[in-house]
Amino acid sequence: MKVSVKVPATTANLGPGFDCLGLALPIYNTITIEETVLPGTGVEINMIPEVEDVVDERVFDNIPTDSNNIVYKAVEMLYNSIGQEPSELKINIQSQIPITRGLGSSAAVVVGGLIAANKLLGSPADETALLSIATEVEGHPDNVAPAILGGFVLSSQEDDGTVTWRKLDWPEDWDITVCIPDFELSTSIARSVLPKEVPLEDAIFNSKHLAMLITAVCTNDEKLMKLALKDRIHQPYREKLIPGMKEISEAFKHEDGVLGCVLSGAGPAMLVISYRYDLDKIKSTVRDIWGAQNIKADFKTLKVEQQGAQILE
Repeated sequence: MKVSVKVPATTANLGPGFDCLGLALPIYNTITIEETVLPGTGVEINMIPEVEDVVDERVFDNIPTDSNNIVYKAVEMLYNSIGQEPSELKINIQSQIPITRGLGSSAAVVVGGLIAANKLLGSPADETALLSIATEVEGHPDNVAPAILGGFVLSSQEDDGTVTWRKLDWPEDWDITVCIPDFELSTSIARSVLPKEVPLEDAIFNSKHLAMLITAVCTNDEKLMKLALKDRIHQPYREKLIPGMKEISEAFKHEDGVLGCVLSGAGPAMLVISYRYDLDKIKSTVRDIWGAQNIKADFKTLKVEQQGAQILE
């Protein structure tokens, strides 16, 4: 028996919503898990890249294809949670989501692996349990929640390990242009530059702007959204790791139809959120700024993917 699961890409944080906001995007990874019939074959993991554009496929060379793979580790946690050990497994990962770009590629494969394995086991884990295991693997729920649930999601991991979440309605006429540069930035490096403590005034600043962001989304308020997408917790520290980030943000600051420009997750991809604005101008502006630094980029203007992970029949 084998099970395939299609999982959307995700983008997290959206400026002030550090580690608690995420939304699903219509780019997908498909994870297929099959129980092999031959004993002693162990774990077989195959990466099948489907990404073209600017992403260098050599990045897949650094991904473990044995029991150290993050998908297998998540599957093993699921099996162990019901008192079992994983059987001989073959795992295929068809990848459309760019890796190390801040688009939730690891969350997608973790979620896909968990849901596929859960189906193989007869579905002993419910959505809440799967979300908790995925969060434990990833460290925070901002990407895994929209990967499982779809849409725009506010989430929080509580002290007991459970995840509290709510889906919010993203305005349909707010466009999201994802700008994906041709260089990598690992999440571990992006987190290493963050301070262990932040000034109280910065924490207050982010609290206010997160409240503004949630209100703007729920009330479809473009003027408030333009003020809301500001952050002092992570983006100012990561800016030095991403050439052109400051220039791109400055270029759109006074454009009426652009609601904001933020990092996608830990970066280096950036999101330009706009409302009735010239999308070609967004792409040409970012292309020119990065091009001046010999950085190529891919651009995708996307709507929010309302459907989360799906088992393929």
